[in-house]
Amino acid sequence: MERPRREKLVSFVLLPAVVLAVGVLAYFTLRTTLQLEKLRQQSVLEATLGLASEKADRLDRRIVEQDNVVHAITDPSSLEALAERWLPTAQRETPTVRGILVLDERRTVLAFASRAGGAWTDEESFRRLLVHRILDGVDLDKLPPDELRHLHRVYAGQSYLVSYWQRPHRGRRYLVVAWHDVGRIVRDVLSSLYTETAAPSSRVNVVDEEGRIIFGPPLRSGEFTVGVRFPTTLYNWRLQVAPSAGEELASRVENRRLLEMVMVVLSSLVIVAGVVVVLVAAEKERRMSAQKSDFVANVSHELKTPLALVRMFGELLQSGRVASEAKRQEYLDIILQESERLSNLIENVLDFAKVERGRASYDFRPGDVGETVTRAVNVYRHRAEREGVELQCEVAEGLPEARIDERALQLAIINLVDNALKYAPGTGAIRVRAAVEGPVIAVRVADRGPGIPVEEQQRIFERFVRGNELRGLDGRPVRGSGIGLSLVKHIAESHGGAAWVESDVGRGSTFVITVPVLRGAAGAPARGSRRPAPTA
Repeated sequence: MERPRREKLVSFVLLPAVVLAVGVLAYFTLRTTLQLEKLRQQSVLEATLGLASEKADRLDRRIVEQDNVVHAITDPSSLEALAERWLPTAQRETPTVRGILVLDERRTVLAFASRAGGAWTDEESFRRLLVHRILDGVDLDKLPPDELRHLHRVYAGQSYLVSYWQRPHRGRRYLVVAWHDVGRIVRDVLSSLYTETAAPSSRVNVVDEEGRIIFGPPLRSGEFTVGVRFPTTLYNWRLQVAPSAGEELASRVENRRLLEMVMVVLSSLVIVAGVVVVLVAAEKERRMSAQKSDFVANVSHELKTPLALVRMFGELLQSGRVASEAKRQEYLDIILQESERLSNLIENVLDFAKVERGRASYDFRPGDVGETVTRAVNVYRHRAEREGVELQCEVAEGLPEARIDERALQLAIINLVDNALKYAPGTGAIRVRAAVEGPVIAVRVADRGPGIPVEEQQRIFERFVRGNELRGLDGRPVRGSGIGLSLVKHIAESHGGAAWVESDVGRGSTFVITVPVLRGAAGAPARGSRRPAPTA
């Protein structure tokens, strides 16, 4: 009787204790996940706000640069030659400036040069508007000499932008006014600054003080759409920026929250079935939470590095502190390279998310594997040269066609080349080779890095798994998201092929992906040939 009582006591005490402990663990797990999602949303919002501010500053700088040109050519001692000095270069140096006026202290127009295409009455109307209405709202007595100011206002239903400053000369003060053509700014400057030509990362429009669209497409308001006013020039207008994937980001956040809530409910139901199941489920949940936290930390680091480089070299170019044209081109190349690296990482994350949700889809068509491999390798040519690595690409002649999704296959090869560059920098050469091996086309990416132990060669293709040896040949730790190789494996298997690694510790690694040859394609092997078995 003592033993059953003890077992009942243990059951009645241990099971509620475990339920309570797991409930607390589930609560903190859910809260941590929600906090991570909140931080992720905040980072996207902050990045979008920074992008909007940068775009608004870009327009202000463009207008201020033209104002500086007007300031340089306006000389109160020779006002009669104003038009001769300005008009020959106006189209090139001050394309949005419609007219320049110089007034004395009594608001008498002393000089007026105009490149307006309208009638003379338009110029006279603006002159009267400036003297009798616009300047009434300006306290010229408190305006410091040579300090640039802007006035953006609507008069009679028309938007005006003027730049003005005072220039002292021989004891007198002269007011210089640059009349900007707002229509030309919208038509030419906004179009050139804010129109993305290919794969835009964000959508942009400009609205006036009443919310009417001045430029750009309508944007759906949401938690990732931000708006900022132009700082000094068109300050009554607002620039709005929305990430192109904003709706998808919001959907992903909501799906993740729903998934976590369902997992908590299911875990609670499983707990009732037994203590062992509860403990196993809790341990599994703990590992998954740790993997997600590591994944978010690693991806954040991977995103931060190229963004920091792009910003640093962009600021160097903006400041004008570039020693030579060669250095300028080098900075531009680095910015382009890091942008491509950032795009590849984002594509990895988005494609992995689609795989995780079971929504991955591929557009299979007969294609040339050799051309796809060459394009993927060329993406990393510049980086390889900068790191002192010879990137070799060998495509066998007469390679037959295969049924492939070119974008997905290119992404898989880019992941393999990127891994080789990260783990084996300065090792001499990385060799990428595409050739027919039996009924398949095999793409091999070989490096001379530290190699991978045999016990880890299968696990590294699992999601979030990066192996225990996370250091390159130089001994420094190598960061990564842990999803690249799992994505490579998924892409290869979706094509009907396979992915594996052949490696010896200390002698380098060769990653292999295969794609079946299209039946009936020119150069296809005879039927009955066998695919070589993986050696790893």
